[in-house]
Parts: sequence; structure tokens; C-alpha cells
Amino acid sequence: MNIEKIHLDELYRCYSTMAMPLDGQLHFFFASEEKGYPAYAYPMNDLSQRKVVWDKMGGVMSMIPIPHQENQFLAITDFYLKDSPSLAKLTWVKYDSVHGFVSHDLFYLPYLHRFDLFEVGDDVYFMGGTIADRKEHKEDWSCPGKIYAAKLPKNLLDPIPLEVLKDGLTRNHGYSRSNDRQCGYFSSDEGVFKIVPPSSTQVEWHIEQIMEGMVSEIALIDIDQDGIEEMITIEPFHGNAIHIYKLNGEVPERVYTYPHEIDFAHTLVSTTIHGVPSFVGGIRRIESDLFIIQWVNGEFVTTIVDKGVGPANLDVYVSDDQTIIHSSNHTQNHAALYVVKA
Repeated sequence: MNIEKIHLDELYRCYSTMAMPLDGQLHFFFASEEKGYPAYAYPMNDLSQRKVVWDKMGGVMSMIPIPHQENQFLAITDFYLKDSPSLAKLTWVKYDSVHGFVSHDLFYLPYLHRFDLFEVGDDVYFMGGTIADRKEHKEDWSCPGKIYAAKLPKNLLDPIPLEVLKDGLTRNHGYSRSNDRQCGYFSSDEGVFKIVPPSSTQVEWHIEQIMEGMVSEIALIDIDQDGIEEMITIEPFHGNAIHIYKLNGEVPERVYTYPHEIDFAHTLVSTTIHGVPSFVGGIRRIESDLFIIQWVNGEFVTTIVDKGVGPANLDVYVSDDQTIIHSSNHTQNHAALYVVKA
């Protein structure tokens, strides 16, 4: 596997990333989790032409494009685990070439940590998880988090009533979207829960627990292409173990464990790399690895992409001719791209 690294920028406590088009041109976004720090967007056709999304915001946990709304996305901002009370909120960001980026806060939701947007017909549904409900200090986990949902109004500045789908979720940290884009998975100390949004034939949200145990992060794909999905996990919260399970029965079967010493494992995604189903992940301490796991010739093969970088979050942009890992290298305070060549 031939991988070219592109160092984009220094960004203190670089935490979140996404890829989306602005005026039809793909941009890679990176944002800091620290108070009063910026977010940037880099156009793929000229990475040197950095755009400033905001100068001073911070606490950015997630950024998600709004379906079929050109140049618009939602982001969690002002999330700080040490702050009580929490002022975490969902922020709407719009871009045009004249005014640049303009932000509007939609609602406050204490300790909102992960979210996603699902398109169902002409409607867009919000689904988000809070890592806790209240905290007296950083290590106070006595008030578990929740999973919330809402149908977004056509005018996002209208009120957005939130519904609690699931509560009692301690350290409700992890989230992954299914590969068919039809559902999402949240993970916490209480296990992994599959959440299916309403559809044309189902008016209610559907919730199903697929695994018990303390799970910090997850991603799913049929990595060995046998028709049965595998799920990769970080265990426990910010944990020191990464496992892969085959979901072929009521109890997931463990089939792989990451072979290197780790601490503070933090991010996992599933993707295809030049057509090969893959898991990509990042670890923030010890060797601070960025890695790829694939099924090759009947066994799991782990490729170390980079060391000493400590990704907080990452994602993979896949097109017909390009595969690019965009990684918020938190330990290194860098925004980086990794171009994976066939």
C-alpha cells in the first residue's frame, strides 16, 4: 500500500474533520476542540488556498453536511468536558463566496457529543447523543447521557422540538453510520445500540441493542465479504483494546484483537480503499497510531499508516480515482491528508 502524507496545517488540539463541496469544489474541513480556536477548509484543487470557517469558536465535536443544501452544514460547538454547566450547542453554518461563512446557533443541548442527519423523503431527521446529562466535574459520570431525535423544520431557525429515544447511557461516546446509510449506531458503557429513523413504511424510530459491554467507539462493514457484517470496537471508554466481532448470532463473536500496545484509542471508521473493505482508526497515546485493517488472503492484516500523530477523529473520502484519509492529528496538533494509492 503506497500512502502519501500531506501536512496541511498546525491546529492546536485538532479534533474534528469532514469533507464536503463548496460551490462544487471538494473541501476538507478541520476544527479544534479548544476554546477560542479556529476551523479551516482546504480546497482539494489548491490546498494552499485555506478558508477560515471561523476565527474563534472551538469545542467542535462533529460536522455534518445538510443533505441537498449546497454549502451548508451543522456542527456541534462549545462542547467542553470540563465545563459545568455545559453550553454545547448545534450550530448551522452557511457559505457563499461574497459573505464567506455565516453561523447561526440552533439549540443548546448539554454535552451533545455526536450527531447525524438522515434524509427520509423530503424530510431531514436529526439524531444526536449526549455523553452525559449533567456533570459536576470532568470525571463525574453519575448522570448518564441520552440519544435525542427531531425532524428538522424547513426553516432551521424555527423551533426544533427534541424527543428522547434512549436514556441511561453512561459515557455515551461513540457513533457510526451504517454503510447503507440507513441507520446509526451509538456506543456507551451499556453497550451498542442500533437506531433506525422513520421511513415511508415506519413512522416510529426503532431501537435495538446489538451488543452488551463497555464500548467507546464502533464501525461496521462486511470486511471479509462473506455476507455477514463485522463490527470493530474500542473498549472500554477511551480504551486500551480494539476488537473485531462477527455479527452472526445473538452474541457477537470476537475474531480479531489489535496486536500493538495502545492507550486512549479514540476513532474508528469503515470504508473501502480501492474497492477493499477496510477499517481505519486512530490512537492518541503510546505510539499514537493511525492504522488500516483489511482482510487479505484469509486473515486480518494491519497496516500502520503513521505513528506519533494521535488522531482524534478521521474520515475517508472515496471517489472513482482517489482515496484520501483526512485525519485530525490531535497529539501532533496537525491537520493532515493521507492519499492512498493503489
